[in-house]
Amino acid sequence: MADATGNQASKDYGVGIPPANQTYYLKGMEHIDWGMKNRLARIFNPKSGNTVMLAFDHGYIMGSPSGLERLDLVIPPLVPEVDVLMATRGGIRTCILPTYNKAVCLRCTTDASVLHEDMSLGVVGVDVEDAVRMNASAMAIQCFVGSENEVGSLKNLCDAVNAGNRVGMPVLGVVAVGKEMARTAKYFLLATRMLAELGAHIIKTYYCEDFEKITAACPVPIVIAGGKKLPEKEALEMAWGAIDQGARGVDMGRNILQAEDPVAMANAIRHVVHEKYSAQQAFELYESIRKS
Repeated sequence: MADATGNQASKDYGVGIPPANQTYYLKGMEHIDWGMKNRLARIFNPKSGNTVMLAFDHGYIMGSPSGLERLDLVIPPLVPEVDVLMATRGGIRTCILPTYNKAVCLRCTTDASVLHEDMSLGVVGVDVEDAVRMNASAMAIQCFVGSENEVGSLKNLCDAVNAGNRVGMPVLGVVAVGKEMARTAKYFLLATRMLAELGAHIIKTYYCEDFEKITAACPVPIVIAGGKKLPEKEALEMAWGAIDQGARGVDMGRNILQAEDPVAMANAIRHVVHEKYSAQQAFELYESIRKS
C-alpha cells in the first residue's frame, strides 16, 4: 500500500500544457454521459468555458449573516449577472422564483453550525432524487480533508458521486480546511486531487500562492471560493489571478453580497470571468456602474 514515506517532492506539474486528448471543452469530462455534459454546460458557459456562481448558502450553518438577511430581496437583482445559484433547497424553494431559469448547484451536505466545536461532523442531507426534483445541475458536498472526521466526510462525497452517476448528476466537491491543515498550496494540492480522484466532477477550493500548480494537477475543473470579504479591488484581483492561473470560475458570496454595490460587483466579476477583463479594467467598470 502506498504511503508518504520516501516520496519525493513533486516538481513537474506541466503548467500551461493542455490536457491530452481533450475532446470536450471541460477537462476530465470526455467520458461522462450526455446528461452530465448537458448539466455541466448549464454551469460552465460553452463559449468562455468558465462560470460565475453566486453562493448564498451561508444560512444553513450561520443563520442570517450580514448581506443575506432577506434572500427574496437580495438575490433577485443579482441573478442576471451570474450563471449559477449556489444555495440550499430551502433557500431556493422559498425565496427564488423558478422562472429565473438559472443553473442550480444544490448544497446537499448538512454540517454542524458555527456554534459547534467540530463543523466536520456532516452528513448528506439532501438525496439525489430531491436534487433531480429541484432540476439541479450539480450537488455540492462539503469535504473536510485533514479533520478527525475525514473518512466520514469523504464517504459523503463518494455516496453522492455514486448516486449522481446513476442519474447523470454532477457533484461539486467543496474543499473545507481541516483544523490541522493550513491554507497552503501543499494542502490544496492534496485535497483537490483527493476529491477529484474520488469522483467529484468539479472542485471548489481557495486561491493561494502557486495556484497554477493546483489547477494543473487537478484532473477536473476548479472553481475558487470567494472566502471572507475583501476590498472590492482586491476581490477582483483574486478573481483575475485565479482565472489567469487555470481556474474555470469563481463562486462568490460575501465579496458580492457585502460589496458597496452588489450588482456592480457581480457585473465586474462576470467581465473578469467571461470577457477576460483585467482586475484594473473590472474595477474601473465597477466604479462606473456604482457611481451611475
